[in-house]
Amino acid sequence: MAKLYNEMGFSGPAFDKELVLKWTEKRAYESECNRSHRISIVRGLAEYMIRQGYAAYLYPKRSGPFWQSNYRPYIFSDREIASLLQRADSCVASTASPHRHLVLPLLFRMLYGCGLRASEALSLKKEDVDLDEGVLFIKKAKFGKERLVPLSRSVHERCKEYAAEMERYPVWKDSTYFFPAPHGGKYYERTIYAYFRKFLWEARISHGGRGKGPRVHDLRHTYSVHCLRNWVKAGTDLTTAMPYLSAYLGHSGIRGTQHYLHLTAELYPDIVKRTEEKFSWVVPEVNA
Repeated sequence: MAKLYNEMGFSGPAFDKELVLKWTEKRAYESECNRSHRISIVRGLAEYMIRQGYAAYLYPKRSGPFWQSNYRPYIFSDREIASLLQRADSCVASTASPHRHLVLPLLFRMLYGCGLRASEALSLKKEDVDLDEGVLFIKKAKFGKERLVPLSRSVHERCKEYAAEMERYPVWKDSTYFFPAPHGGKYYERTIYAYFRKFLWEARISHGGRGKGPRVHDLRHTYSVHCLRNWVKAGTDLTTAMPYLSAYLGHSGIRGTQHYLHLTAELYPDIVKRTEEKFSWVVPEVNA
């Protein structure tokens, strides 16, 4: 952008519409995905300049190319979840990672059992986990939202047992993180993904490679679908329950949660009829 800025004869902190639109034009052989990322960067810069008191053109949020991955979430079966957690439980300590046998079993249970994003779980500080009440405080999540996440009784008990066991390790006392990496800081998401792939292989669950899944994030999708499946089978009023699930997951609105109802109906044909009869307004018909 600096080269274009000079070529167009600008000087000083200028960020006008002509410059922005010129720089965000689609380039030869450029994918819509890449252009969308460039537009996002330009919007971020403009928002920063505006906060600093400068005049800047803010690229319209919805006028840019809309790119969305065509990846279809992988929903684990109950048996696959049990097998995956069993493999995590079988993880042993190593010289390089002396407490991973404590971290990984609980971490993966939280990802599935609480529907957390991996970044949310790895960013948890010890002060964010209320071991007395069994509640997580999720800070600075997606869209800048914060929320409280109540733990199930079993996960709550595991958290208390985990904290008691971790007291034996100096890294626990020196780190602020609830899931401290061996060096005391935060685990990298790519490290957790590597463990995830290892556990999948040991559990004999097929993995198609990066971009083809299953992904760690699919544990969150699975939690949501399993939750809705259980509600429908129990005859729960989804009109009342759906907003609670949306808030629990930290969605910005209920539309993001409705997607899971489609997946639930597709994966569990035995409850499709009940879903359509009671909640057709939640799952609108889509004409091809």
